Amino acid sequence: MTRITRKQFLALGAAGLAGAGLLGVEKFAGPAAATPPAVPGTLVGASSAIGHRLRSGGFPPPSETRSAGLVIVGGGMAGLGAGYRLAKAGFDDFLLLDLEAAPGGNAASGRNAVSAYPWGAHYVPLLTQEARAVRALFEDLNIITGYGANGAPVYDEYALCADPQERLYRYGRWQEGLVPAIGVTPDEEAEYRRFFAAMAAFRQRIGSDGKRAFAIPIDLSSQDADLTALDAITMTQWLQREGYRSPNLAWYINYGCRDDYGTEAQHVSAWAGIHYFAARNGRAADADDQGLVTWPEGNGYLAHRLAAALGDKVRIRQLAFHVETRDDGVVLDVWDAAADKVYRLQAKAAILATPHFVTARLTGDPALATGFSYAPWVVANITLSAMPAGLGAELSWDNVIFDSSLLGYVVATHQATQMRPLATVLTYYWPISHLPPEDARRGALARRLEDWQAIFLKELLAVHPELDGHVERCDVWVWGHAMIRPEPGFIWGEQRRRSLAQKPPLFTAHSDMSGISIFEEAYTHGVRAAENAMAYAGHGFETVL
Repeated sequence: MTRITRKQFLALGAAGLAGAGLLGVEKFAGPAAATPPAVPGTLVGASSAIGHRLRSGGFPPPSETRSAGLVIVGGGMAGLGAGYRLAKAGFDDFLLLDLEAAPGGNAASGRNAVSAYPWGAHYVPLLTQEARAVRALFEDLNIITGYGANGAPVYDEYALCADPQERLYRYGRWQEGLVPAIGVTPDEEAEYRRFFAAMAAFRQRIGSDGKRAFAIPIDLSSQDADLTALDAITMTQWLQREGYRSPNLAWYINYGCRDDYGTEAQHVSAWAGIHYFAARNGRAADADDQGLVTWPEGNGYLAHRLAAALGDKVRIRQLAFHVETRDDGVVLDVWDAAADKVYRLQAKAAILATPHFVTARLTGDPALATGFSYAPWVVANITLSAMPAGLGAELSWDNVIFDSSLLGYVVATHQATQMRPLATVLTYYWPISHLPPEDARRGALARRLEDWQAIFLKELLAVHPELDGHVERCDVWVWGHAMIRPEPGFIWGEQRRRSLAQKPPLFTAHSDMSGISIFEEAYTHGVRAAENAMAYAGHGFETVL
């Protein structure tokens, strides 16, 4: 198997990166080379060619008509959550259609001889008080195995993220934790304390309506006017207004916004920016507060468990391209990509668990997509025949490079229960947030595999020279519309509020409807849509919301 060395990649130089049109990694550049060396790998990703047929059209008329009681369109976490809720309630007459080869949406995952690994979402924080639907799921899946004497959940110890969890690379060494600590001035340390005290106050605040200031799911948050007004300004503007001047604090907050939203702090709603720090109040009887659960394949573990529970209700490589309501229910036209034929599906109701830009095309109502903006991401899975090391903090689950355009990498084998592994897979994340989303998306979809490999491996091998000769392969996934962007005015604005309205026999479910793309939001919307659909159909159930 071909291996790429640090020496070869340092020889690529800044010229190779500039030619790719990619920014922010110049600090790792060396002298230029004419052509990059070959690296084993594949450019994988969501089925954009199939999905783009929804935009281009040109489908033949249906060749047959089928029927179902309820149809779920979309196999991401919202669609899987809707299907799981229906199955748990004994509502069996449904199908779930997904255009991919496997359901999961942005919780997709992969596996090779070394480890399973995520292609997108890779953790869930300890559950908040309000996340009732997800709590019921975690109990079903034995992720929550019981409750302690203080009422806090007991989590499966193999799912709780092992220590150490996070580290930051700066000044040629690693530090524990992601808040910059090396070289920080006393004035900056004072700002740190003031900022985290403010976040703790937000976390503990109960609004005049009796709701927590910031909750997950977000629609259970307080509607106090001074809180919702934070949605009108950016996180950067809020920091300036509150007198925060520390560049290190600004970097850390910008990192948080890019991590959860794929968007810079200067474009993120201050309400969303504060939510990142103030909403998570989860506790565990067997873990520290602010902990999380994760698996080698990230949230792909949850997708696999949910899909397995649905069995043959899940139909893959099925692209619904037209949906309309009629007096007797819903009609969907579907292209079976595997068989290359179109069929018509008649149902009493449908749940559209699709991003709103897709829902707008399905229904022929472009207004549904107005105001919805999406962040593009690129994810690389790098298979190594040796483990990373480095001066300073011990190898962590999450490893971040200070002031890099890339977001950092997580270690797929960090949760391994056996002896220290000799090989691993690193999942490297990059939200392309330095460009307007449409420009970033267009450029990303046009890039060659070699361009992406040059970016990810150049940084990795500059930070980890000990991996010289140990890169086995580098596979890359481009997410054109990875997640909704919570720009100012979106979360508590009229467009998102309208998206929450349900219009039977069509129901909608997606994290877009929250403005924040996290598992708890997607799954809750799926459960809510399923319960609304069952109520519409007259099927009895006991709510979990």
